[in-house]
Amino acid sequence: MKPLVSILIPAYNAEEYLAETLDSALAQTWDNLEIIVVDDGSQDNTLAIAKQYESKIVKIIHQSNQGQSASENRALEAAQGDFIQYLDADDLLAPDKIERQIQLLGDSNSPYVAAGEWTRFYHTLSEAKFTPQPPWADMAPVDWLLCVWDGHYMMHGAAWLIPRSIADRAGQWTESLSLINDFDYFSRIVLASEGVKFCWGAKTYYRSGNPQSLSGSKSYAAWQSAFHALTLGTHNLLAHENSPRSRKVCADLFQRFVYEIYPDAPDIQQNAIVHVERHGGSTLAPPGTLSFQLLSRFVGWKQAKRIQSQIYRWGYSSVKKTQRLRSHHPA
Repeated sequence: MKPLVSILIPAYNAEEYLAETLDSALAQTWDNLEIIVVDDGSQDNTLAIAKQYESKIVKIIHQSNQGQSASENRALEAAQGDFIQYLDADDLLAPDKIERQIQLLGDSNSPYVAAGEWTRFYHTLSEAKFTPQPPWADMAPVDWLLCVWDGHYMMHGAAWLIPRSIADRAGQWTESLSLINDFDYFSRIVLASEGVKFCWGAKTYYRSGNPQSLSGSKSYAAWQSAFHALTLGTHNLLAHENSPRSRKVCADLFQRFVYEIYPDAPDIQQNAIVHVERHGGSTLAPPGTLSFQLLSRFVGWKQAKRIQSQIYRWGYSSVKKTQRLRSHHPA
């Protein structure tokens, strides 16, 4: 019998995108599927839209708002599949994505996880362009993580197809995490496998510009989550390989985080600096645009970041003011 694939979709206030996401899941050429949508206490029409799709294949679970990680765990607990396919409620799968990856892995006894091609889009898939990156290759677990972290790359969460046995070994999502919760979780997934098999042609689409997206959060709680996720993820790696190369990559990760978070949350910054020093220090230069680099030469990177932050806040305030004016004076 063909392996069953569980597509797990956590959803919170996703009324604008959920139908398109579910359509992409139902359009899979691999027909032995179950789709589990966990509505995380949405305050819009997400649950009503999900209910329209409820069937023998599509299961809908409603819970009070507990966060994305708790929703992922609720879906994972309900899943009966031999493979796990994660899918955010605003992202899309190519029709043959799952079938291609199952053909590559062979069956659910595979000791490997499958990754695939992914790209960003904002409104329509006509914008999508697939550009190969160094992590798009077969690699051993530690090598893959070092490649991704050192190059500041990512792998879209929906790009993976995970044998259930590997998901079980990796354990649940850490429910205290919000921002970059996948940094901890997918590092455990990769390390619980014998390696990553990259599947060319297995395509997924990551929606950018969604104001509800967790990745856009910059609150103090979000920064706390990101720091905790970095701490857990680097611990996962170093438990497998505590070497000069792995410690250097971990130190650079925390140094990059210091640059990203400044001037916010000075206490979290200081804790990150402690990790930089603990892992041997970092010579990583502050990243940024050419204008940021030029400004840094004259005033230093910290003052340049402050100026940059003020410009962003001014720009955001101007956009919100324009939106308010338009709402009171429609064209």
